Formats: sequence, C-alpha cells, structure tokens
Amino acid sequence: MIFLSHNYLDKAIVEPIAINLSRVFGMENVFYDSWSMQPGEGIIDRMNQGLEECKYFFFFVSKNSLASNMVKLEWQNALYKATQNKVKLIPVKLDDCLMPAILIQTLYIDIYGKGLEYGLSQIIDVINNKNTFATGVQTYENIRAYFTETADKKEIQLEIRAETYLEPISQYILLFENSKNEVKITSPELLNPTGDPFMENITVTNNYVCNGIYYYVNRATVPKFPIRFTIKSATDIPLKFMGVMRTVGENSARLVPLIPH
Repeated sequence: MIFLSHNYLDKAIVEPIAINLSRVFGMENVFYDSWSMQPGEGIIDRMNQGLEECKYFFFFVSKNSLASNMVKLEWQNALYKATQNKVKLIPVKLDDCLMPAILIQTLYIDIYGKGLEYGLSQIIDVINNKNTFATGVQTYENIRAYFTETADKKEIQLEIRAETYLEPISQYILLFENSKNEVKITSPELLNPTGDPFMENITVTNNYVCNGIYYYVNRATVPKFPIRFTIKSATDIPLKFMGVMRTVGENSARLVPLIPH
C-alpha cells in the first residue's frame, strides 16, 4: 500500500500525483482520502487501516501539513514504524517550509526546488526501486497569471507567479487580439530576444488564433517573487488581452491559468 499523507489545502498538487500513481500501481494500492474513504466510514479507523497496510508512506511536507494535527499524527505514527523497518517514510517537500528537525537527516523528494515532474518520477522510482521512469503529461500548472484592468480596458497590471516551486526558465508570451502598434508593455526586469518580440497568428488552441508578444526574464520565476508587467494601450483602442503562454520546450508553449485579481 502507498499512503499519501497531506493537508487538504495542498490537494491541487497532491491529487495529480495520486491519480498518476493509481494509473501505475492501481487505485486499490494507493491510500488517498478522496477515494480510500467513503461516507459513513470512521475516519480514524480507516486511517489506521491504511497506515497498518502501507509499505511506502509519502509525507507531503508544507506549511499547511505541518500545521495539521491529523497529518502530524499520521507522519509521526509512520516515523515510529519506520524505526522498526515496517514502512519506508519519504518526505516530499512542497513549499519553503522548514523540515521538522527529526526529518532533517532524511533524504527527501524536492518538488518545491525541482518541479512536479521530477517529484512524480522520483516517487515512482522509490516504489519501483529503479533509477529512471518516463512520466506522462501532468495536470498541475505551477505558473499562474494574475491581472487587474481598468474599467476602460486601457491599462492592465499583470503578475506571473510560481505557486509552489521555482521555474528555472522565465519565457512568456502575452496574448492579445490587438495589433502590434496598439500595445505597450513595460517591466523593471524584462529582456527581449534579438529581433521583434511581436508574434502574429499564434495557434493557441485548435480553434483559436491571436497575436502575442514574447518576453523573457534572466532569472527563475520563484514563489513570492512574481514577474510584473504594466500593459497599456498605445492608442485609444481598448486592450483585448487574452492570456499568457509559457515556453515548456523548444518551439513549444502552453497556456497558464489566467486569474482576475
């Protein structure tokens, strides 16, 4: 049994991991509260059963989980069993929290520092006792774009944030239905590639095409240190801001969630 100990506030990142593990090892072999506990069941009894049967205990360490008494009870129980060689306890770090002192000497999987795909690969490798594993497409998006706009839609404040862990490459395409001479973008730390950053007729989805402006920043996108843009209309025409894409590979980019702020 694979036991995933986490706080419900971290489900946005833990659930894609749980789903991927269930595809690899079978849902019946992954103890994850969303499907391992049914209405009417005693939570403590069901948790105890999961802990008794588990062979691998993954403790998703975050500020949220460290503040949870229930999660504390789970991982301390698992730690005791680990001292008796009855279970393998593997911490998985999700944010910039301080690791509990008793776990400092324990090797952990660093999703916060190295990313979700790395973390999922390492989790599966631990279970399989292998060095490598080819991961599939993930559903969690670490980068989010938060924006506010004026009532006349002639100015937008945009922040691109890393929610959980750092992204080493900061290359973004800001999407518009405006033409090139209708948009002006400024930022204290933007860099442009050689040549014109304006891109015409970008295929965003199978059914939608628009224009974009490509920028990059010479640093990682790090939690709590967003990349800020001021976008203004260069004419009297309102801005038709459509979203943000980030580069994820050579000649490859994908949309990030766009959130009014």
